[in-house]
Amino acid sequence: MEMKRTTYSFLHRLGCAWNGIQLATRQERHFRIHLSVMVTVLIAGWMTGIARWEWVALLGISALVMALELVNTALEKALDRIHPDRHDLIGQAKDMAAGAVLIAAMVSVIIGMLIFLPKWFC
Repeated sequence: MEMKRTTYSFLHRLGCAWNGIQLATRQERHFRIHLSVMVTVLIAGWMTGIARWEWVALLGISALVMALELVNTALEKALDRIHPDRHDLIGQAKDMAAGAVLIAAMVSVIIGMLIFLPKWFC
């Protein structure tokens, strides 16, 4: 049986993506934490007067952390819907997705320290 494929406009898809970001902001505590830290770091970068390449590093790693948090949340919600009971493999998949966010967050802290510490303490 062939499924009918619906074609959506770019603006419709953009609206769906924006809706996902709004949902995460309202419903997900960890997303709000990452968002708050990102805003704080960007304000610190502006106040410190960091170089263009430093902005690229901060914006890039911030986007990566936020995107991974969204993917992690989406995976958790999908897996909970597919298999609401505890299952070892589902637990492992969720842990690995959370681990991806943790790696990106740890690297973001290192990048932040490499950028800000010499400017603030040297």
